[in-house]
Amino acid sequence: MIFRMRMFRKSLPFSLIFILFACNSQEKVAREQESTAVLSKADPFRLPELPEYMLLCGDTIRLTDLDLRERLDRELLVNVFYQSATTLYLKRSTRFLPKIEAILKENDMPDDLKYIAVIESGLAQAVSPAGARGMWQFMETTGKELGLQIDPEVDERYDVAKSTSAACTYLRSAYDTLKSWPAAIASYNRGISGMLRDMDKQYVSSYFDTDMNSETGRYFFRLLAMKLIFEDPEAYGYYLKEGDYYPPYQVSGMEIKETVPDLALWATEHGINYKILTILNPWLRGNSLTVKTKTYTLLLPTENEHLKPYGGY
Repeated sequence: MIFRMRMFRKSLPFSLIFILFACNSQEKVAREQESTAVLSKADPFRLPELPEYMLLCGDTIRLTDLDLRERLDRELLVNVFYQSATTLYLKRSTRFLPKIEAILKENDMPDDLKYIAVIESGLAQAVSPAGARGMWQFMETTGKELGLQIDPEVDERYDVAKSTSAACTYLRSAYDTLKSWPAAIASYNRGISGMLRDMDKQYVSSYFDTDMNSETGRYFFRLLAMKLIFEDPEAYGYYLKEGDYYPPYQVSGMEIKETVPDLALWATEHGINYKILTILNPWLRGNSLTVKTKTYTLLLPTENEHLKPYGGY
């Protein structure tokens, strides 16, 4: 085919070849101009603006110091332009944050502490490489110390309500010891004794004056960045419509007073399946639930068209 085209071109008059070449060149230039016009209309690359002050847990955080500004700038850039992850955090917020906010309020804790769950797990039932689990990312030892049941059948680190209450217990103790919310929040990563040790060695009393390891040094500023994004998503390029957010599950509780030897069978007897049962009750870690001295409450869907057995294939 290529050979025949070449032979055909040789048989054309030179003037016709010139006209064809000119038309192709004009078409190419027109396409390039159109592409340039589209690019010129695109929004320019905009960096997120940094505030000079922020309110956190009722306190004013001054962000005029160069070190503090650059640390916040880093976390804001990382999270604003990590769109896939941050979009998921925002989408999940309507499903889980109302319950977390209510428990914080019941425990007389600042509402801003909810952002710890955001930066710890992205509001997902996450598992860290070190073995921390759940939205609040408790290690097994810490979880048990805070009164959470953790065994092969039940792991209450995955229970949003109970793990949030446990987080309140820890953070209240941290605040009472460290006397400031920034230090208490940082201790969620470093530990209370680690914070005290670092500040004592450096002869300082403020988190902002303490030279921390990289992870703890970034931790508090990541929380500030998430607070900025969550409070005004559109200011940072996130335009989610109401329907984009994940709806809360519509549920009712059923008290379990007797051992359930087969949770999968129990689920089908109650009009759902094991998958739906564990979505609503992620703290169930096996296929049985042994009842001894305490009872359990299992959540079941009510009038939820988006959470029912699929059926068939």
